[in-house]
Amino acid sequence: MITAEIIPTHAVASWLLTHIDRLLDWVGLERDKTIEEIIYVALIVSFALFLGWVFRKVILWFSRKLVIWRKNPFTEELLNEHVLGKCSHIIPPLVIMGFIPFAFESQSMVLHFSRLILYIYTVIVFAMAVCVINTFLWTHFDRRENTKNLPLKGILNVCNGFVWIIAAIIIGSILLDKSPVALLTGLGAFATVLMLIFKDSILGFVAGIQLSQNDMLRVGDWIVVPSTIANGIVEDVSLTAVKVRNWDNTIVTLPPYTLVSSSFQNWRGMSDSGWRLIDKSFSIDIDTVVPATDEIKQRVSTLPGMGDYIKKIETQGQDYDPGVAVVNGSIDTNLGLLRAYMCYYLIHHKLVGTDQQILVNVTGATGEGLQLQIYCYTTTAWTAYEAVQSEIYEHLATVAPLFSLRLYNNPSGMDMQALKPHTPVQAIAAQTGSQNK
Repeated sequence: MITAEIIPTHAVASWLLTHIDRLLDWVGLERDKTIEEIIYVALIVSFALFLGWVFRKVILWFSRKLVIWRKNPFTEELLNEHVLGKCSHIIPPLVIMGFIPFAFESQSMVLHFSRLILYIYTVIVFAMAVCVINTFLWTHFDRRENTKNLPLKGILNVCNGFVWIIAAIIIGSILLDKSPVALLTGLGAFATVLMLIFKDSILGFVAGIQLSQNDMLRVGDWIVVPSTIANGIVEDVSLTAVKVRNWDNTIVTLPPYTLVSSSFQNWRGMSDSGWRLIDKSFSIDIDTVVPATDEIKQRVSTLPGMGDYIKKIETQGQDYDPGVAVVNGSIDTNLGLLRAYMCYYLIHHKLVGTDQQILVNVTGATGEGLQLQIYCYTTTAWTAYEAVQSEIYEHLATVAPLFSLRLYNNPSGMDMQALKPHTPVQAIAAQTGSQNK
């Protein structure tokens, strides 16, 4: 046996069996083979577990000393992830396999089944140790080297999946007492079944490669998937799932191939640029759009920047500057004056980007009036973004009457009541009421 050749256990086992026989003689029990085997197995299992416990304590002490001595991120992560401690679980089954053959006859069925259990347990523990090492290496790379937060966790899942597939093949060969090569040859007949079983994993792996290769998605990106309710920050990308935390803190789980097979919106470009677009339209009552009279010009000249703007246009004429943050408007109509003022207001707003495009224009007429569009960029912070939007809306609503303009508003019930003529009965009732008073 390979383990027996590596670990010199013959002398220790002989010494242990001799003392078990002496113990049985001392307590007055007959040297029964079954009792001897039970005591021997209990002792070596206890010794193996104790040895594994001591080894883990020694490794933990050594790891802490190494961290204090070296003080680098690698050793700290090695200690925090308990890699060496988890890998030490391989020691007890190796010790048991080295000692257990001496307790039984070579043809014993109990020895045969004990070996099978130990072999299977050893393969499982070894596979777990390999997966722990893979996870530690991937975690270290993801934290230190993956500066772009590319979704590489699927590769880790594939590697760990291959480890468990190999472990399953070895366990099957142990149970069937056949070579793993012969077992692998027979798996070709089950290829179709395996494809169906691992369909999601295979599609997820391919989708993960496409997402990483094309830099379509990173952990921390804000994405919107129109075909789903996903609208939030990507928290994790694995082989079979993409976890998105929505703005209401709900978690939406999507298969990775959904993002590849359909379209989705990634707001990373907005976050990287540092500016977020405000693109809103207001409905102006078309009946209030009139030529700019001297009275209107004089009234709006009191607003910041408008007096100089009107004088410049009257003396120099309209000058269409192709810049991105310039006043664009006219003095021909009251709506043109409002456009010029709103451009001036946005350019001098401290949270509006002056190195980005600023535009106030009329996009066309609808059943609700002329559509006045405001197009500018502001901070990406959600609270500040909404505050700036609200400030712009409120300011436009308050200054519009100075330009003799009225924002369109659907008539309410009170408007209908004010326009409704009084009936004779109502008039008589009103007159009677006034006489009684």
